[in-house]
Parts: sequence; structure tokens; C-alpha cells
Amino acid sequence: MPRNQFQRMVYAFITVVITVHAYVFYSLYVINGNTLMEINQTTGVIAALNKQGGIYMCGTYLPVWACILIEFCLAYLLENLVGSPASFKLASRIFNPAKNHPMIFETAIICATVGIMCPAMSFIAAFLYYPYYMGFHVFTLLANWLKLICFNFPFAFFTQLFFIQPAVRVIFKMLFRKEIRKREQQEGNLQPENEQEVILDIFKRMDEIQEEIAHEHRRRKALEEDVHRIASQ
Repeated sequence: MPRNQFQRMVYAFITVVITVHAYVFYSLYVINGNTLMEINQTTGVIAALNKQGGIYMCGTYLPVWACILIEFCLAYLLENLVGSPASFKLASRIFNPAKNHPMIFETAIICATVGIMCPAMSFIAAFLYYPYYMGFHVFTLLANWLKLICFNFPFAFFTQLFFIQPAVRVIFKMLFRKEIRKREQQEGNLQPENEQEVILDIFKRMDEIQEEIAHEHRRRKALEEDVHRIASQ
């Protein structure tokens, strides 16, 4: 996982690049592919887009690369300003990154990011792809927004969890392999070399768990004393 602002921006850049292309493909081929071919009387989506002059966006027809560029800029800005910071805070409220397994914490961040970014980007897309030639109506905008959420959320959840984020982590580790290796050596995050070290690690973790349990008992006892004191007054 990224440890500084530059690494976070690179991580977000890789994520948004893959995600935007995946969403454009999903929208054009899976959701609207048959409609585009029927309207333009073609046998392929690319032929349909060429025949109608591109993708309808912002009240006009734009080439596919222009739509990808616009969505990339908006998604990258939103990810860095809102998605990434907010998802980390939400995941930290439930899981402790210092105590929970890194995979559990990363999964919580992915779920929180999807829960934030999917409705936000669907709302932006509702504006970008709104059929302005029919006139603008707020209720139509809201209906289109809800429809996009229903289409996009399952796709976003499963692709981010099982495909996009694993791929991004692999690419990120390849780009920053030297920094990651150096950090692991400094932090001493090395695997136990023999059975004795494994047993020592287990006993160390058991002592930490016992200390946490004792601390929780002390906290509950203090809370019960406070309750009894308040009740007696």
C-alpha cells in the first residue's frame, strides 16, 4: 500500500486508468451495445459509434478517446480529493490497521471506496450523458442516476475486489519494488526462518491478546463502577 502522497497519487492514477477503460467498455458493449447497433442498423458497436459520430456526451457527440479523457480527469480528481481519504477513514473506524491483517484492512478500503465513488461518479455520469435534446428535468436526472447506480455498483464491487485492485497492487509493487523492499527491511517484516521463531511469534501474539483482554476487563470494570456510582446517587 502507498505510504506517501506521491505513491498515493500514483496508486490512484493506475486505479483510475484501468477503471475508466473498464467502465467505458462495460457501458458501451454490455449495457448499451444492442441499443446502439439497433438504432444505427449496424452489426458492431464500433461501427455504430462511427456511424453516429461518437458517444453522446454533454449535448453533443464526442469521440471515444475524448469521453475517456473527460471521465479520467473527473474520476482522478474525485479519487484523490474524496474517495481515497474518506475510504481510509471509514475503514479505520471498523478495523485497526496495526492489529488486523493487511488483507482485511485493504478489503475494507476497497468496499468503502466503491461505496463512495460509485454513487458519486454515477451522479456525474448522469449529467454528462443526460439526453439534453429532450429538455432538462430534475426527476429524469435522479431516475438516470439511480439507474446508473444499479448498473454500475455490482460491476464496480466485483471488478474492484477481484480484478482491478489486485492488478493495481501488482503494478504498484513492480514500480516501487525497491522502496517496498527497503521499508520491509527497516521495519523487520521478515518471515520466520525456522520453527523456533514461529513458536516465539505465536507466544508473543498470545501475550498481546492476553494484555488486550485484561485491558478490556479493566475498562468494563471501571465502566460498571461508574454506572453503580451514578445509580446510587
